Parts: sequence; structure tokens; C-alpha cells
Amino acid sequence: MNKAILSVLGQDRPGIVATITAVLFRQQCNIENVSQTILQSQFAGIFVVSIPDDLSMQALENGLSNEMRELDLSVQVKPVYPQDPPATPQENEPFIITTKGPDRTGLVAGITEIIARYGANITNLQAVFKGGDAPGDNIMIYEVDIPLSVDPKTLDSDLRQRALELSLDISIQHRKIFEAINRI
Repeated sequence: MNKAILSVLGQDRPGIVATITAVLFRQQCNIENVSQTILQSQFAGIFVVSIPDDLSMQALENGLSNEMRELDLSVQVKPVYPQDPPATPQENEPFIITTKGPDRTGLVAGITEIIARYGANITNLQAVFKGGDAPGDNIMIYEVDIPLSVDPKTLDSDLRQRALELSLDISIQHRKIFEAINRI
């Protein structure tokens, strides 16, 4: 079986996921991973699927596009190629970085520049900007894998300095601590 990544974007409405999954089922595709969210009023879905050998990427995209056109959604299908594992797997620790502050341009760029400088990988990012100056209304949550080779005190210091420059409150916690504190 081959693998494909599907992205589906457009105005949110009930039935989008049901329509996508029905098409995939009829095409005998297996959903391996899904990430779906609503950003303001827009549906954004990414699906990794395994597809039968006799189904081309173009045929899959055409089938999905025909169904999604009725819902005014755009679809893109791309092949997923197997990757060689890294020569030396890097050991990481999972952290959660949370920022709160007034909305303005450059907030995400400012924080992610520091994260990238340390070779950390953002595995998930949630940002909710409601606008305005109320710090509690604008929240960003970064799930980050930080290499064990990184000096945590230096990273922490640099992130806090950048947050100060951007007028953000920042919290940096190991994922296990974050989950223990925020357990529902």
C-alpha cells in the first residue's frame, strides 16, 4: 500500500469529516492519522491514509475533490514517501511552553525563533488570538521536544527575555508536570 497526506480546507459546517471518511472508505483507504480543527470559522483537516496499490493519487484527489466541491472545500493530496531514520536519533525531553499577552504581529515568530535556535522541534502549536489588550484572551501553547544536549537554564533565560520584549507572560514546564497540573 502507498501512503498519502490529504489536506482539506474551507468554511466549517456539519458533515465534513463524515463526507471525507465516507469517500476514503469507498476508495478502500485506511486512515492512519488525523489532525482536524476549526480556526475561527474555517475547517482545517489533515489526514494520513494508506491507499490501495491500484488507486492513483490523482484518482483519490479527484474523488475527494468532487465530493468536497459540493461543500465548497479545497482538497490537496500528496504522496508520503518513507523516510530513512536519522543516522543518530536525538534524545529529547517534551516540554509545554505557554504564552499569554496582548495580540500583535510577530508573537509566534518571536518565540519560535528562540525554539528553533536551540534545535528544538515544535510538535504541536495552538494559538488563540481574540485581539485586544487583555492578556488572558490571547494564548499560545507550544508542545516542544527539546534535545537533552540543550542547557535548559540558557533556553529558559532566552525564552523569558524574548517574552519580556514581546510583553508576554510565559510558562515553561516539562510535559509530565504540565499534564499533572492541568489534569481534568
